[in-house]
Amino acid sequence: MGIKFNNFEEQKLAFAKATQEGTAEEQSAALSNMLEALASDVQKDIMGQVNMQLADNYVLQSRGQNVLTSEETKFFNVVIEEGGFKDTDTLPKTTQERVFEDLVEAHPLLSQLGIQNLGAVTEFIYSDPEGAAVWGDLFGDIQGQLNATFRKESITQLKLTAFIPIHNDMLQLGPVWIERYVRTMIVEAMTVGLERGYVAGNGQGQPIGLLYEKQENGAVVEKKPAGTLTFKPGRTTINELKGVVEKLSIRPVGKDQEEKVRNVSGKVVMVTNPFDTFGIRANATVQNDSGVYVTNLPFNPIQTESVFVPKGKVLFFVKDEYIAAIGGAMQINKFDQTLAMQDAQLYIAKQFATGKPKDNYAAQVYDLDLDLTEPEVTP
Repeated sequence: MGIKFNNFEEQKLAFAKATQEGTAEEQSAALSNMLEALASDVQKDIMGQVNMQLADNYVLQSRGQNVLTSEETKFFNVVIEEGGFKDTDTLPKTTQERVFEDLVEAHPLLSQLGIQNLGAVTEFIYSDPEGAAVWGDLFGDIQGQLNATFRKESITQLKLTAFIPIHNDMLQLGPVWIERYVRTMIVEAMTVGLERGYVAGNGQGQPIGLLYEKQENGAVVEKKPAGTLTFKPGRTTINELKGVVEKLSIRPVGKDQEEKVRNVSGKVVMVTNPFDTFGIRANATVQNDSGVYVTNLPFNPIQTESVFVPKGKVLFFVKDEYIAAIGGAMQINKFDQTLAMQDAQLYIAKQFATGKPKDNYAAQVYDLDLDLTEPEVTP
């Protein structure tokens, strides 16, 4: 059962704006406000459900509630008895798995990025699909060719932190509701962090986001716009998106970065700022002969949104061409620094994560120039 948010989405937008335009102090204040709103919304929703709870696991399951395993029940009972988490606690494995499932199920952008949960693993190997198997002479040397196609990625160097304020009243609700509260807080807080990193991360202690690219000298810079899109109805939009698809189809291979073609059919994802989404859809909407309004874009890009895509920009990327992964055990620690909450204890959940495009052509950024005025009709 989903959480009904009242103030969190508004504060999330304010946080996204602060990360793009604000000072360090403004960003810290926006983060604190967002966490307060998230905790308040989640607590109100859960308290409302507690009032309707029936002490029957079958009923809970029929209402979409998770019934805890014996390990989870024991863990969260200890949390209640001790008045909060210990200095360092590791969440039960099954709870961590549900956190990842909720991340992917409830947030389309992370799903389209193909985020992987590596569990306890903190390194993984991926390959270039071309060259993983090669033809050659029966007794020829192929080792060098195969080695060039496999790359190892470590995720231990990047750490994602989610803040979890637990109000003292929450500890009286029992293990089922504490688990749900903690899991929801982690999911929503980490979603903001992952989305921000995977979209706008600058590679400095955070992922290389889709809006950035890594140059040959190792520097990570913001991607330059590949062009301007107007989404004007008719042939104009067809030609514009044809250029986008062709650009995404380029795939550099090998040390010399030889340009080859990749198949992007059905894999192109278009990410817009929510402010711009309906302007684009307005230009892509027509009324058919039956009087029904139909919205379509050429080449059928998969459309999703992110508040971390700046207004006036459109981001495109190819599915399966961005490395997005989390791994390592999720630990919870007490937090005794800033961001103090009233009548609450503040904890942080730490998770290793990484993200970067496989190459600089896998994602492209375009300027947006929308004209929503009605075209003049020549008499």
